[in-house]
Amino acid sequence: MTVPLFERLSILAPRYDVLLCDVWGVIHNGVSAFPDACDALVHFRAAGGRVVLVTNAPRPSFSVIEQLGRLQVPRDAYDDVVSSGDVTRSAILARAGERVFHLGPPRDRPIFDDMDVVFATDADADYVVCTGLFEDDHETPDDYRELLAGMQARKLFMACANPDVVVDKGGRLIYCAGALADLYRAMGGDVLYAGKPYRPIYDQALEKAAARRGAAVSPSRVLAIGDSMRTDYAGARDCGLDFLFVTSGIHADELGARDAPDGTALAAMFGAADGVPTGVTSRLQW
Repeated sequence: MTVPLFERLSILAPRYDVLLCDVWGVIHNGVSAFPDACDALVHFRAAGGRVVLVTNAPRPSFSVIEQLGRLQVPRDAYDDVVSSGDVTRSAILARAGERVFHLGPPRDRPIFDDMDVVFATDADADYVVCTGLFEDDHETPDDYRELLAGMQARKLFMACANPDVVVDKGGRLIYCAGALADLYRAMGGDVLYAGKPYRPIYDQALEKAAARRGAAVSPSRVLAIGDSMRTDYAGARDCGLDFLFVTSGIHADELGARDAPDGTALAAMFGAADGVPTGVTSRLQW
């Protein structure tokens, strides 16, 4: 299998009107922005393209935009943001009046902003919103087996606000809500995954892209960009979108050096996924 390598977005850019770009692992690492990646998006927009950031952040898009500003991602690098938090909020609205147990850190509480929500413990709640681990700097999903088993015994529905299993935070992998949701589902729990690779977040992103363009968006003119096989590649494939894979994200250790991915390992990875991306790049740059 031959995997097409592109070291610059400018080579692919003329084919597309819209980029649906992942955030964590592509334009920042949770600590600081990647200047070359931000510059690439700025150039794409300057040439008339539209950029919608599509993230599995378990917070509403306005909160994501605030975080991007703190990490010094320039505002002219993107037109709009769609988050898994936005999709999760729709699920919360559908359960108005029910008591919710928030499984996740306090920093994710903006997902409930301006909503009439009654919080409860895991023993008293009607359902669960999982945004991550309470202390993701040192905890693992195994620390949650007892809690999840108790929730499953009560047959609690879980809305998973971030389907990512891990992210690279400053060069170190930390667990996300998807890891807890996967374990809960393996125990027999009922889980709704909001975000990539599932269709609703892509539909919202394409709607926003069309609104920004003032015209319909042809899927053949859309390029999805991301660093995760499980979420970014699978989501783009299932939605019929072209995909640019960034190797320096969460799969970097599997693929060799961050700036020089091993071709054999790449071929094996996509062979196991039964597909070939539109392109592969070590990092996003113009």
